[in-house]
Amino acid sequence: MISERLEKLVEEMVDRGVRFDDAVREFEKRFISRVLGQCAGSLTKSADTLGIHRNTLTRKMGQYKLKRRA
Repeated sequence: MISERLEKLVEEMVDRGVRFDDAVREFEKRFISRVLGQCAGSLTKSADTLGIHRNTLTRKMGQYKLKRRA
């Protein structure tokens, strides 16, 4: 189910000329933002959920200008 939806999304993005770097950046930004929201802004919990180090999460939040959610 998810693979089919993802395949359609990728097909649409390729057809529209979306560049790989832009697609990856947008996906990562939205994924991190969603996890931060689900973890009520807890960086430790969010980093654990994402499977990345807390410092990496903090760096990516700065890169994407994401705020902690309360």
